[in-house]
Formats: sequence, C-alpha cells, structure tokens
Amino acid sequence: LRGRSEAEVLREEGRRLLAAWPRAPMVSALAVDGETLATEEFARRLQRAFERGGAGFVVGGSLGLAAEVRTRADAALSLSALTLPHQLARVVLLEQLFRAGKILRGEPYHH
Repeated sequence: LRGRSEAEVLREEGRRLLAAWPRAPMVSALAVDGETLATEEFARRLQRAFERGGAGFVVGGSLGLAAEVRTRADAALSLSALTLPHQLARVVLLEQLFRAGKILRGEPYHH
C-alpha cells in the first residue's frame, strides 16, 4: 500500500484496468465472489463469447476490483472460493482456457 489507503489503491488499480480494457465483446472480471462454473460450462460460455467476437478477462489485485471495473464487465467469474495471488489466478485461468479448448474440439482433457 506504500502509505496509501486501500480505497486509493483500489481506485488506482481500477483506473489502470479500465485504461487497458480488453478489446473483446465479452469481458469477464475474475473475482472471489463471482459465479463459479464447472469447466464444461466455462467452455460453453467461452464458445458463445467467441461466436460474438471474442472473450477477455480482467484480474484484480489483492484488494479485489473497483466498482467501476465490476460494472463495466459483462460477467464476474470466480476461479475459486479461495483468494488467489494475481499470478496464480492467471495460471489457473490459462489452464481452464486450455481445457475449454480441448472440450470444444471434442478432445479428451482430463480423463
């Protein structure tokens, strides 16, 4: 926090996320209190997003996501009920994207 309040840090992170917003028709914010999906449902939603032109994801910092970021996102998804470090959340997201791709191509993915 470096001498700044949590509200100031959250506001600044939100400003940066909004400035770097993904250029995708469907953007999901990853948040601990977001909707939890099974991998198969995640794959179906990803397919629908690609049919609409693409998918993007935003991952907040340790304090979560600013209200403006949550409002702008099309959905809020949770990777886990646990709070994950930012870097680990990105790895878990990439792994789920890999699995979703396998499912959508009809390939085995974890059996």
